Amino acid sequence: MIWRPELTAVTVILDAAPEGFSDAKAVDPLKLGALLADQAGVEGRHVIVADPDGDHWLWLRDPKPGQPLAAIIPLDKDFSTRVTSLLRFHRRLFGNRSGPPARGWPLSTYRQARLAMMLQALDLRLSGASYRQIAAALGREDDAKLPATEWKTSAGRSFVIRLVRDATALMNGDYRKLLRIR
Repeated sequence: MIWRPELTAVTVILDAAPEGFSDAKAVDPLKLGALLADQAGVEGRHVIVADPDGDHWLWLRDPKPGQPLAAIIPLDKDFSTRVTSLLRFHRRLFGNRSGPPARGWPLSTYRQARLAMMLQALDLRLSGASYRQIAAALGREDDAKLPATEWKTSAGRSFVIRLVRDATALMNGDYRKLLRIR
């Protein structure tokens, strides 16, 4: 498995359609477009299909070719995201534009930039850098040059501390939250 579908709410889960649903569509990922990822294992086949509107993440639990499939939508806190992803995939499957991905997926440009700063700040902190040194490395030289009394209450220091705190939380397991839609 290349990702955990229970943590990746945009994953469309497909399995054999129940008996009697002979009109259910079979899915051949190779006919859907370019595959960005394709891995088969004991739990099925995991595929990411490229789409200009936003990639489709699929988990084919029983990937027999030509078999009619049905979607499985867990009734969890990500239900609406899962339904949105399924509807997008359904449109693509029937030859229409899939439309935009679920809100919050993929990460916004701002969020990506913040995560990059968090990683840089954490790397520096784990290497022994002070908050002041981290501020300077992140381009906040003006804040880093403040006298000690002003530095203690500066927005730059608070910013760096938040970055390190949030990055440490991600390192300690909160990284799974990145896969959840907000």
